[in-house]
Amino acid sequence: MANVNEKKLNDFMAKVIAKNPSEIEFHQAVHEVVSSLLPYIEEHPQYSEAKILERMVEPERTILFRVPWLDDKGEVQINKGFRIEMNSAIGPYKGGLRFHPTVNLGILKFLAFEQVLKNSLTTLPMGGGKGGTDFDPKGKSDNEVMRFCQSFMSELFRHIGPNTDVPAGDIGVGGREIGFLFGQYKRLRNEFTGVLTGKGIEWGGSLVRPEATGYGATYFAEEMLKTRGQSFKGKIVAISGSGNVAQYATEKVTQLGGKVVTLSDSSGYIYDANGIDAVKLAWIMQLKNVKRGRIAEYVAKFGGSFVEGERPWGVKCDVAMPCATQNEINEEEAKLLVKNGCIAVSEGANMPSTPEAVDVYINSKILYGPGKAANAGGVATSGLEMSQNSLRLSWTREEVDARLHQIMVDIHSTCVKYGTQSDGFINYVNGANIGGFVKVADAMLAQGLV
Repeated sequence: MANVNEKKLNDFMAKVIAKNPSEIEFHQAVHEVVSSLLPYIEEHPQYSEAKILERMVEPERTILFRVPWLDDKGEVQINKGFRIEMNSAIGPYKGGLRFHPTVNLGILKFLAFEQVLKNSLTTLPMGGGKGGTDFDPKGKSDNEVMRFCQSFMSELFRHIGPNTDVPAGDIGVGGREIGFLFGQYKRLRNEFTGVLTGKGIEWGGSLVRPEATGYGATYFAEEMLKTRGQSFKGKIVAISGSGNVAQYATEKVTQLGGKVVTLSDSSGYIYDANGIDAVKLAWIMQLKNVKRGRIAEYVAKFGGSFVEGERPWGVKCDVAMPCATQNEINEEEAKLLVKNGCIAVSEGANMPSTPEAVDVYINSKILYGPGKAANAGGVATSGLEMSQNSLRLSWTREEVDARLHQIMVDIHSTCVKYGTQSDGFINYVNGANIGGFVKVADAMLAQGLV
């Protein structure tokens, strides 16, 4: 494939930045995708003639609203609410809701844009969207979270539906929040439909949904390792985060024969040279999911060490799985990973590597699974939940896991198809971007100017 035309790239980005000022994360996401796509689009002029890229970076709909709610002291609090409905060319908008004080328009547009390509890669009929609020559920009582969710849904319900927009959870939105949101939607619409995914098993949820993102990132890494005749067996694995994605990545890596030696939270990371086995992981799940404690408490229980205020990328490992948040691996940390013998990076979080870090991976020719491919297991299983809701059926754990595994294998195959270079190296960034783009772009061409 031809090299990217720097002038065209810069001209395109100048227009995006002018239209979307100060939205740094969105600029970063668009730049990364467009860098991959421009050479492909130059070879397929039907996409440039129809201004497909220009249309894809502009949300179909942006919804902003206020969320007033009462805290336990009876005081009125006000937060911002957002929903970015980015692209519906191949199906209803689909993407998570993030409850975190850092949430802003630029972050949600970056996530929604990535979601369009990620959802396309899953092969399921889902468009892309993202939403959330600057509300922080940490430190809030269950009643405060419930009152906030009810107020949030009292506006959002007008804009979503099982055939329009199907939100899910994300950072700060787990089973508790989904339950409160769904209950309010059901009350307002007087209907029981599959309008949210990540629901409880007893009321429309899917088995394996909690595990799906972590499992999927591990399955994707497994496929990448196979291209070099390797597996997880005997591999040392560094994982960041200690929430849902990190927990289940740890579980699946361990099942496949790898040894996870790190987990982290915002306070720092733990290192356990003996590995975080099933017993230790069960204790961590209780700590983080029930007690809402800090990962540092692990050391007092099981030993190892806690490194305050640092991320785990200086630890010697074979495979790195960033599962925390965006831009958590910078250029120096990427160089350190490569220097210490890391041969594969599989992203469980969204855009956890800076552009400079990604350049290090690709220039070093290590295996690198970008988030839109590697962490698509979560939204893939959300899609499977939507299917079960539409059919009024519930599949077994084995059925859902088998479908998830096959989807991740298929995503990997798409990346190989579009990302294999003339020298045999698989550029998974190009593969994921082009593979995700083609399906959406062809649908947009077929549907005319929408």
